[in-house]
Amino acid sequence: MAGYVILGKWTQKGIAEVKSSPERMKGARAAAEKLGGKVVGMWVTMGEYDGVIILDMPNEQAAALFVLAFVSQGAATTETMRAFSEEEFAQLVAKLP
Repeated sequence: MAGYVILGKWTQKGIAEVKSSPERMKGARAAAEKLGGKVVGMWVTMGEYDGVIILDMPNEQAAALFVLAFVSQGAATTETMRAFSEEEFAQLVAKLP
């Protein structure tokens, strides 16, 4: 599985509907599972970003579908980063010349 870090910021709609956030979070978990992945964790944060999702997905296409479905609700904008585990990173650097 490939790891992803998703940083989110609430939109005006997201703030207006903040009481619905726990249900959206449950829906995000279900959406990841439907795509063959898993939400490792979700946190609401203080600072530049309003939330963080750590996600394991089978491939980039599944990750993209997850993010598109998430943002299409209009409650948040996101920034997504591919995250390499310690093991993946060790395998990468082992291939360096």
